[in-house]
Amino acid sequence: MRLALSGSMAFSQLRPETRDALNAMCHSKSYRAGQTVIHAQEKCDFIGCVQSGIFRIQRTLADGREHIVGLLVEGDTFGRAFDGAAEFSIEAATDAEICAFPRAEFEALLTRSPDLERAVMLAITNELDRAREWLIILSNQKIAGRIAGFLLLMCSRFRDIDHILQPGPQGIEVKIPISRADLAHLLGTRPESISRSLHSLNDQRVIDILEPNRILIRDTKALARVADEDEIEALATLQDLLKNHRPAH
Repeated sequence: MRLALSGSMAFSQLRPETRDALNAMCHSKSYRAGQTVIHAQEKCDFIGCVQSGIFRIQRTLADGREHIVGLLVEGDTFGRAFDGAAEFSIEAATDAEICAFPRAEFEALLTRSPDLERAVMLAITNELDRAREWLIILSNQKIAGRIAGFLLLMCSRFRDIDHILQPGPQGIEVKIPISRADLAHLLGTRPESISRSLHSLNDQRVIDILEPNRILIRDTKALARVADEDEIEALATLQDLLKNHRPAH
């Protein structure tokens, strides 16, 4: 199977022999929406790389509520090499497929392959950067601001996944790849609040609601203002998007 690591920026510079070794140990696993891949506090015996679909990273709180702290998409990796149990559970938000590397084999390859070691370090750094981005988005007191930040981050992080983003003359069409309930969990609010905020942005002509899960972003600068322009424009992943995109007329 095609190795999704080759499409990940952190893993794009692997030597051919390292990539061949990863391909040799890789085996495919498929999950239906709602299936759990790894439980929190479970020591997983493989390192995973997302081939297709969306996974949610989540934790169940003491009162039974589930809190989604992030999403994994094509090219993202997960699992703890040389470490203990997982801190969070990982669950398929959609039908999805991963490439699984046996943990012991992956660790052995990691110890003798400096290029893979560097790639893993870059992946960890990217993950930390994404966590900081989410903190900025979630710090917004207004639900509309959180939604605006989420849509902008989708335009940067998911830009290479063509079934999620589709730029066009009228703006950037975004297909929200998770359910409204999952989005509400992710943004720390209720599904009804998500709907009200989206319709408010639609009324302001910042976005068009094409379908419940399809949004046309007409003006990224206006969306950035809703999301707190100063904070959003400081994110390196969004600077090119906000600089180059022009609103539709």
